[in-house]
Amino acid sequence: MVAIRRRTLASIPPVHPHAVLDRIYRARGIASPADLDNRLSGLLPPNSLRGVREAAFLLANAIRDQKKILVIGDYDCDGATGTSIAVEGLSLLGAEQVDFLVPNRFEFGYGLSPAIVELASQRKPDLILTVDNGISSLEGACAVKALPWGCQLVITDHHLAPDVLPEADAIVNPNQPGCSFPSKALAGCGVMFYVLLALRAVLRDERGYFQDGIAPSLNGLLDLVALGTVADVVPLDKNNRVLVSAGLRRINEGQARPGIQNLLNLSGCKPGQVTSTDLAFRIGPRINASGRLCDISTGIRCLLAQSPGIAEPYAAELDALNRRRKEIEAQARDQALLGIESLAEIPHGICLYNPCFHQGVVGLVASRIKDAHHRPTVVLTDDTGKDGMVKGSARSISGFHLRDALEAISIRHPGLIAKFGGHAMAAGLSLPRTSLRAFGEAFNREAMRRLSDDQLLDVTLTDGDLSAHEIGLETVELLARAGPWGQAFEEPLFSGWFKVIDHRVLKEKHLKLVLRHPDGGDAIEAIGFNLVVEGFEGVPRRIGIVYRLDVNEYQGKRRVQLLVQQLL
Repeated sequence: MVAIRRRTLASIPPVHPHAVLDRIYRARGIASPADLDNRLSGLLPPNSLRGVREAAFLLANAIRDQKKILVIGDYDCDGATGTSIAVEGLSLLGAEQVDFLVPNRFEFGYGLSPAIVELASQRKPDLILTVDNGISSLEGACAVKALPWGCQLVITDHHLAPDVLPEADAIVNPNQPGCSFPSKALAGCGVMFYVLLALRAVLRDERGYFQDGIAPSLNGLLDLVALGTVADVVPLDKNNRVLVSAGLRRINEGQARPGIQNLLNLSGCKPGQVTSTDLAFRIGPRINASGRLCDISTGIRCLLAQSPGIAEPYAAELDALNRRRKEIEAQARDQALLGIESLAEIPHGICLYNPCFHQGVVGLVASRIKDAHHRPTVVLTDDTGKDGMVKGSARSISGFHLRDALEAISIRHPGLIAKFGGHAMAAGLSLPRTSLRAFGEAFNREAMRRLSDDQLLDVTLTDGDLSAHEIGLETVELLARAGPWGQAFEEPLFSGWFKVIDHRVLKEKHLKLVLRHPDGGDAIEAIGFNLVVEGFEGVPRRIGIVYRLDVNEYQGKRRVQLLVQQLL
């Protein structure tokens, strides 16, 4: 069941002169006009990031001594962008021997494992730099320190830290104990960008590296920071909004790197009008597809390409992989939904296992199930690399902290879970196949223990109604400039009742409407994708909808269009 509720406005003076934007901002916790300043000058300085100075000195020494630096990233979009930032940024600041290695999820699994360290050792690196991983890699860190030639280890990550930290020469993570950095929402790519800011300052101010004290600009990396931050669905607090806004400005000013520009072209994004939503739902999935189905190196090479000609074949491969990923995901999702529908009662915590599911899409399937039933969901499949083991991904709802829940299960049932990690809303885990039933029962009990009936109610928060004169192109364009929108700073969503002038069904599943506001005014076009489902009985003369504002462009004419998300 879905409940529609209006967002609560903060009881503070107005923060914006436009009435619609003012209520939108106050509903998202904006306390003053200063919170809306997305200029780069407002970026938090790196000096309060614990470990960043130590990391900067180690990297500066490696550059001075021309040591081999090996970047070990993660196989998602955040990891790919963060790895690209590290390789390109270090090279820009003078490193002459920089390479990257990202574990294939099917062979090595996640993070700095002993197996990936053994593979890395074949390249004889002097310094290993992790990006978007490593904070939980106790065994992998020990393997690095055991390398006979004395390899150094710098860990950069943003995931929640375990009780015991790995043995490393420096750790940079805003979520590690004792770190006073005000923003805990940095993505892995954002952490790496901050390390480069600190490194540049050390090279410029303390080592005298750059002629006339003018250091290379790192602004060319901001399109990568924006993409990785949005794709990793981290909260868009003020600092992240500054980073994403700066990256989007570069993209819309025609300064996107060739790989991102190729992907924008392939996905049909409008030049000069790219939004955070485009990065999240068009570009991010194409990068992620390479890590889900084969090797994220394809995505990294696309992002690192220095010319459109070099980037083009990589972008085309990513586009093809994404189409294949959609097919695999749809099949697994449909099977999973059928399995749940066969249950007499949907549990508080859903746990699904299917040996036929593709390892690369279990997280996406868990997300779809979670959205459909508003329950924390774990989806597992056989671990192709380990006999007798299953591995999977979990996605959660508000009020159920996944990592804490998995830790509680592990403490109550020692040995039940072989390995787990993640954060509040997403996690990964592995366990023996023989433990599937026991784990599913334990996961459901933990959900029952932590979630109330109210928390199991799926609530859609809206920004209320719009008057007839507020539904116009001016408001649409104002909202487009008001972002970036994303996690914890959601794109505006409205609700209201309209008179139905006309309606028709498109392709047996989409609903096309012509509406009129009860206050009068011109007819308004609206479309609801995939709203025509089994049992659809047509549209009454008066209809309540939850909607977003959009623009329909046809033959050079621009008209307001409502994108209907739900029928009331």
